[in-house]
Amino acid sequence: MSRVKIYWMLVGVMFTWGANVPMLKFIGTYVPPVTVTGIRILMASLAVFLILKVLNILRKPTKREWKYILVGAFSNVLLHHLFLNLGLAETSATSGGLILGTGPILTAIAAAIFLKYFPSRLQWLGLILGISGVTIAVLVGSTGFDTNIGDFYIFISILSQVLSYMVVVKAARTLDPRVMTAYMMGVGSIGLIVTSLILEPGGMVEFLDAPPIFWAVFLASGLISTALGHMIYNYAIGQAGATQSAIFMNLNPLFAMILSSLFLGEILTLRHFVGFFLIVAGVMLGSGAAEDLYKKHKARSTTPSS
Repeated sequence: MSRVKIYWMLVGVMFTWGANVPMLKFIGTYVPPVTVTGIRILMASLAVFLILKVLNILRKPTKREWKYILVGAFSNVLLHHLFLNLGLAETSATSGGLILGTGPILTAIAAAIFLKYFPSRLQWLGLILGISGVTIAVLVGSTGFDTNIGDFYIFISILSQVLSYMVVVKAARTLDPRVMTAYMMGVGSIGLIVTSLILEPGGMVEFLDAPPIFWAVFLASGLISTALGHMIYNYAIGQAGATQSAIFMNLNPLFAMILSSLFLGEILTLRHFVGFFLIVAGVMLGSGAAEDLYKKHKARSTTPSS
């Protein structure tokens, strides 16, 4: 698959993940967060298994591949979602959004340490521009940015997710990342459900009192944002690499703010649009898309016309 198609797939994934923020805020008002997350990811894993079965690419992992799956399930699903929910309960959305926006730079550092992959100067510039855009859009002009235990939980959440991407890259040498996604979600969701029974006893009963609109949003979040989103993103990591794929994570808080404005009535200001410009510039430079476009333009200009 061409890199351009991979890029567009990643933009689509970031849109669904951004849309997931207001959806999670909504469904979290009816069912406790860890409980609803565990059931949502279990449903997503079953959907991914079904899709892979239809595509005829589902297979049993080897013993070596199971090691990667278990590590990925623990870091990408259990730790990431558990600490994300705990953190958002203790800190502001502003602080949480800024900390989650450090994902691309953390991925670049982790890739350099664990995968011996060092971004180019242009990619580093893209990383810096992207994080600057997230900072301006999320932080500048806001109040109440005080470090607390919730901020620490959010950092653990994004760090555990970033480290799981290193595992996905290594496993992708023999195991299709989409297959790995299904098994990671299945194992990780069971861990989340067990944890929810401890932290949120009685949470399962609250599903019975949820209205129809809850189930519509719950299904959209689980099947589209979680199932398809994570399956496509992990596939992109296997194709484009962890660092280049992570650049697109800068779009996640941007789409979240835009969609929250549309559906939750939050107000967008000039700083959001300045942040949008920097984020897009960062994605174009950091992913290599700008360099690809420049090379194609240069090739066309130097090709003699017939």
